[in-house]
Amino acid sequence: MNIDEPKTQEPAAESSSEQESQSSPVEIQSASQQELQRSKVEPVEDSVIDFLVDLQDQLSPVEEEPANNWAVSEAAQRVAQLQRQEQVLRQEISTLQASYKVLSEQVSQTQMTMGRVVQEALVQLEQRRQALQIAVEQLERRQERIRAEMRTSFAGTSQELAIRVQGFKDYLTGSLQDLAAAAEQLELVPAKPPEQELPIVKPKQTESSAPQFAEQRFQATTKQIRDLIDKYRTKPDYYGPPWQLRRTFEPVHAERVSHWFFTQGGRGALRTMGSRLQNILISSAVISLLSTLYENRLRTLVLASTPESLGEWRRGLQDCLGISRSDFGPDRGVGLFETPEAVAVKAERLIKAKQMPLVIIDDSEDKISLALLQFPLLLAFAPDPRMARDYEY
Repeated sequence: MNIDEPKTQEPAAESSSEQESQSSPVEIQSASQQELQRSKVEPVEDSVIDFLVDLQDQLSPVEEEPANNWAVSEAAQRVAQLQRQEQVLRQEISTLQASYKVLSEQVSQTQMTMGRVVQEALVQLEQRRQALQIAVEQLERRQERIRAEMRTSFAGTSQELAIRVQGFKDYLTGSLQDLAAAAEQLELVPAKPPEQELPIVKPKQTESSAPQFAEQRFQATTKQIRDLIDKYRTKPDYYGPPWQLRRTFEPVHAERVSHWFFTQGGRGALRTMGSRLQNILISSAVISLLSTLYENRLRTLVLASTPESLGEWRRGLQDCLGISRSDFGPDRGVGLFETPEAVAVKAERLIKAKQMPLVIIDDSEDKISLALLQFPLLLAFAPDPRMARDYEY
């Protein structure tokens, strides 16, 4: 709808009236006729014009109002939205501040807890370090004590005695040679022919015969054993053949070995010497004596509960008997076992193979299996309740 259209028509009407006032009478008549016709139409046009003007007056505020109202409402909505965003942001800021405060408290508590944990761990580590230092010092003192004992009881004393015995031997040899030369120069009355010495007869090694060392029944074997014990004690051979005793043999050791042979008959328990090295020395003397009697038929079976103890037995026997590592094994000269069942099985097989097993039990064994008591040669070391052993594993 074009509201300005009626206004453009009014100037046209005014111009036509001016022209009519200046026209001729004929034209006036015609004009009157036109005016008559126009009068008939003019009420309708005026009403339409008035309606249009009123409508324009009504429409122009309506068109301006919505524009202004829309801008105002949009601005109000924008302001409300910004206010809501501000509230949301304030709430988020307050929430973040509370969360930061909680997190800072948690971090501080965590740091304090970690500090305490680290401190306790450091204290425990320090205690363990001190305990390890004490243990190391004890082991070092124990090592020095063992080395001192070995120097005094084996290496040092043995070497000194060997030098003295060798010098005395040389002295006796020279003296006997001089005595023999002097005796040849003397004229003596013919003496009776010397009696022939009876040969030393070893017991027959039959399958079912058990070794007997009673002095009343086997005088020859007893004499041979006693002579060997005296030889070990008075004339130690530090460079002798393998399976022969190469260490110093004291009277206390000789007494224990004689007691085992002649009182216990080769089957019994001896009170420990308080040191495994001393027990190994006694066992080495027994093995050396039995090797002389039974030669290659003898098989030694050592029973100890821990590998460390067996390792000490292996090193001690190697040192005392001059044997090598190749002499140790289940089918060789010396067998090392951790359980009595394995010893019993191996001993039974040796007896079936016509060999002689010697069972040696370390003093660390609290109990002796009944299966081991059936064998003819048994040497067990019993702990001495009056003294504590100086080796523990």
